[in-house]
Amino acid sequence: MNLVELQSLLDNASFAVLFITMLVYWFGAAFGNVPYLPILGTAGMAIANLCIATLLGARWLEAGYFPLSNLYESLFFLAWGITTIHLIAENNSRSRLVGVVTAPVAMGITAFATLTLPVEMQVAEPLVPALKSNWLMMHVSVMMLSYAALMVGSLLAIAFLVVTRGQDIQLQGSSVGTGGYRSNGFRLQKAGELVSQSSTVAVENNGLARYETNTNGKTAVLDLVTASEPQTVISGEPLSPQRLSLAETLDNISYRVIGLGFPLLTIGIIAGAVWANEAWGSYWSWDPKETWALITWLVFAAYLHARITRGWQGRRPAILAASGFVVVWVCYLGVNLLGKGLHSYGWFF
Repeated sequence: MNLVELQSLLDNASFAVLFITMLVYWFGAAFGNVPYLPILGTAGMAIANLCIATLLGARWLEAGYFPLSNLYESLFFLAWGITTIHLIAENNSRSRLVGVVTAPVAMGITAFATLTLPVEMQVAEPLVPALKSNWLMMHVSVMMLSYAALMVGSLLAIAFLVVTRGQDIQLQGSSVGTGGYRSNGFRLQKAGELVSQSSTVAVENNGLARYETNTNGKTAVLDLVTASEPQTVISGEPLSPQRLSLAETLDNISYRVIGLGFPLLTIGIIAGAVWANEAWGSYWSWDPKETWALITWLVFAAYLHARITRGWQGRRPAILAASGFVVVWVCYLGVNLLGKGLHSYGWFF
């Protein structure tokens, strides 16, 4: 078996493994008491990660350059990055819900690269002159890893919004910046009971009060409390303690994964500017790819600033991170589909 046949085998195997892994994670989320499903899901992601890494290694040996020169190679590198970030996040959080959102995205990426791209785009070709540089590995690999981390963090933020039904809840987790100090104090009240809340507690909790019911295992949704409103009625559909715990876990993982992806994005942009100066004589030319990279950087910089210094938590930063998921895809793929600018070589047009 030569390297080309090995690559063809591995890309199909990666898709098949990720498809089965996606089903395992979804089945495990629906039926949490089924044994061995968490282990099977993690094993599936690890096998897919190994298959993609082997594919990229074979591609490197065959072509003689780092496999990040066209759409086929970059899609598989992105899928490898997503599975890697998934394994790190899942291992640190011990939450199997991570795979519910990451497995289908990784599977969709490999399916697009394997089944949709024309055969001529899957074949390794000689590098264009602009890519014959050591900066190819430094700049493009770091950017792709940052995309993978930011996508995973954004997906977890979307999962947070789904779990909390888009409600504004007061989190008591550890992912709180200096501007987000909150008191953990709360009183037990029955759902729907008329209660009073002092302005001091409201200030300590960023204008939100946390209430829990001691009946039927339900937890009341957090309502806005202000000093001018001495009495507030708890409204909305209650969230169970399990949902609140899961929401805090998702919020914490999302924050930490985005915190990993943002410095990688910063390093990648700086490396790209240095490479652009060597190749084109200018550090920044407002190429569409460069512009959208800057927009992506600003979106996630705003997310981290809001969490670290402004104390945002819960729904608002999750919405910002969810919008970042779209921005990352536009930066990575949307700009290149237009065939405009200096970064359009090796793609569709």
